Amino acid sequence: MEKNQTFVAVADALGTNGEGIVRVGDVTVFVPDLIPGEKAEIKILKRKGNIAYGKTEEILVPAEDRVRPQCPVFLRCGGCQIQHLSYRTQLKFKTKSVHDALQKIGGIDVPVAPCVKSETSYGYRNKLQLPIGKVNGKNAVGFYAARSHRIVPTNECPIHPEWSEKLISAVVNFMEKCGLDGYDEERGEGQLRHIVVRELRGRFIVTLVVTVPEIKGIDYFLYLLDGVFPEYSFYLNFNAKKTNVIFGEKFQLLKGKGVYECTEHGIVYEAGAQTFVQVNGSVRGKLYDRVVSLVDPHETVIDCYAGGGLLTAMLAKKCVKAYGVEVVPEASRCADAVRLKNGLADKMENVCGKVEDVLENILKSEPNATLVLDPPRAGVDRSVLKAVMSQGVRKIVMISCDPATLARDVGILTGGLWETETGELVKANADNGMYLLESVEPFDMFPQTKHVETLVCLRKKT
Repeated sequence: MEKNQTFVAVADALGTNGEGIVRVGDVTVFVPDLIPGEKAEIKILKRKGNIAYGKTEEILVPAEDRVRPQCPVFLRCGGCQIQHLSYRTQLKFKTKSVHDALQKIGGIDVPVAPCVKSETSYGYRNKLQLPIGKVNGKNAVGFYAARSHRIVPTNECPIHPEWSEKLISAVVNFMEKCGLDGYDEERGEGQLRHIVVRELRGRFIVTLVVTVPEIKGIDYFLYLLDGVFPEYSFYLNFNAKKTNVIFGEKFQLLKGKGVYECTEHGIVYEAGAQTFVQVNGSVRGKLYDRVVSLVDPHETVIDCYAGGGLLTAMLAKKCVKAYGVEVVPEASRCADAVRLKNGLADKMENVCGKVEDVLENILKSEPNATLVLDPPRAGVDRSVLKAVMSQGVRKIVMISCDPATLARDVGILTGGLWETETGELVKANADNGMYLLESVEPFDMFPQTKHVETLVCLRKKT
């Protein structure tokens, strides 16, 4: 089997990225946009040893689970991977992804609950991040292609609400009328880098990331935004560094309050441009309700990676006391406002700092606390896991948006993985671990994509 060779085969499984898996002799071929049971003509694009990558030339026998993707740039854009799967099949795929990751990476074979569905599978995202750059020397607004910083231009995105299409049109109009350029990463040239929008109950926080302090025609852009959003705040963010980080340190508020207040689960909370809020409101509610159900009223809870304090406040309302640990100063200030507005001054305490720097001291003062962990995609820092085990935390409730890093972290806690003296993780005997994995529950926070939010509960063995 060589590059550019074509052949006919039937896919028999889905890979972790939602691609079809075809086996030809001892070669495993990964083919995007192919569903198990489908017969297709496939062209080989690359082969290395027993692994090959191909593309579908023609689907000869389609599967019953195939649906028509709604996005015109599906598979060219790196945002969605499984729009061609029926939603029922997407949920099954995500349940299996979590189970397989725990088994293959963490050495843990446990039942996984069926993935909790989203109320809407399109138009669900409350946050939009668009790179602004150059494609073939021309300005482009769109999304990055998979595993690259190559922008795929688009004028719509079906997993975002209708306002996203109007926003993209406004950005393109603004650049054309005012003679502005998108950012060229290789040359470090161009004034506009990103446009980021967060929706909070019908109100919006818009941040334009720029490379120069003064942007001509900014009043015209605000005029265009007036036609897109009924109520919004507008920031300029200055970032001239050659970095993959979207925001620079300096924010300039040009319109609005910058922070908006919302009510959810009886909690009044705030959020700003840098405050973490789960992107799918309906699933966030189900997830947070389930987290709260896993803690007891007589417990003290430590909520790590706490964002703006919504979940911390929900926990404080039920429990004896809740600590919220968050590194982003803006988000921690929002959490302080939540504490006061909800009458939780005696039950909620916020700590601004890195979890790895402050958690151990909190655990020493609260040795019987339940720990809630909601880390970024990279997972929990190894030093945090060591602190948790050394302090003998009784119960851990963990939220993860990446099955692979979840499996690694849970594997360490349950003993399925053991760390060598060189820091390498190797498979071990989970029966000898400190923690027992009691439940695994996926939530479909990100329909149409390979990503899934997972909630697990671990308890210290007695």
